Amino acid sequence: MRNCKRFFVAAAVLAAFVSCGKNTQIEGRLQEGDGRQVVVKLLDVNRFQVLDSVKVGSGGQFSYSLDIAEGKPEFIYLFYGERQIASLLLQKGDKVKVTADTLGSYTVEGSEESVRLQLVEKEYNAFQRDIRHILDKEDGLPDISRRYVSYYRDRVAYVVGNPHSLTVVPVLFQQVNPSFPVFSQPTDGILMRGICDSLKTVYPESRYVKALEKEAERRLSQLEVNNRLLDAEEVGFIDIALSGMDGKERKLSENLGKVTMVYFWQATAGQKMFNLDSLVPIYEAYHAKGFEIYAVSLDEDKAAWASAVRNQNLPWVNVCDTRGAQSSYVFAYGVSNLPMAWFIVDGTIDQDARVSDAASLREYLRRKL
Repeated sequence: MRNCKRFFVAAAVLAAFVSCGKNTQIEGRLQEGDGRQVVVKLLDVNRFQVLDSVKVGSGGQFSYSLDIAEGKPEFIYLFYGERQIASLLLQKGDKVKVTADTLGSYTVEGSEESVRLQLVEKEYNAFQRDIRHILDKEDGLPDISRRYVSYYRDRVAYVVGNPHSLTVVPVLFQQVNPSFPVFSQPTDGILMRGICDSLKTVYPESRYVKALEKEAERRLSQLEVNNRLLDAEEVGFIDIALSGMDGKERKLSENLGKVTMVYFWQATAGQKMFNLDSLVPIYEAYHAKGFEIYAVSLDEDKAAWASAVRNQNLPWVNVCDTRGAQSSYVFAYGVSNLPMAWFIVDGTIDQDARVSDAASLREYLRRKL
């Protein structure tokens, strides 16, 4: 009998431990939802991840507990079938109460960020409804433009006014339609970068902040491309300015030969062999005649690039862009695979150059030099 008592005491302690193990709790009520299920999903940056299905009990009551890491709030969504019925932004230790119906109307208590998120989505849905209504009219384009400008300005004000709230992240990714982001201005990357810096002071490890940072870098790269394209109209090519082996900036425009090969590459085994087997002999044969190579490494690991250049004793201009695939020069020069090269002749990109291997490069240089 004594052993049984010990067992029940241990079981009670274990049950209490398990119930307390989840640090964040959702208590919900789904109107007209007795005996049905609510699906709990987590937003994993750009896709939903199903966490669990919760059965709705008598009176529409349901509950769900989950672990949320300190400093890493999560966007949690409740679904009834295919319909989203509630949106939550939860932090560690939150205890929220949600009352929802099966059509998507809901209220939430116990989470200030979730209340903000609900308002953000309500305003976005109203904007989408207005756009659809205007599209049903004939000659509604001026009205769409006015509505968009009004909404865009309002969203900028929201983002600037809430720089430490994660609710600004979905706002910055909102779309008018799949091909037209709300934040589509060329300078929006600057706004995203500033907001990202503010959010990182509070949530440096958040997956959502990291996604925003990546998008900000992409936007800023596009802005840089646009600016360089304006300059390119004057010089005939987009200039490149990156650090060389000595850490000093080396500009493409200051290292031109009669024929300049702008060479994009990475320090992989195959591309390193191409350097030694093909490029070095060709460079030694034609450099004195005016051939120059401006080699842009897209290695994110700068040490690996420096080691390859040093070990191979590559004699041409070597620079590295650790932004890798996010480099503005990747966009500017249309780099779709590596290695890849463009040729500048007499200060202008030679659009007719057809070079695919060492033999065709030698033939090209024989004709040009």
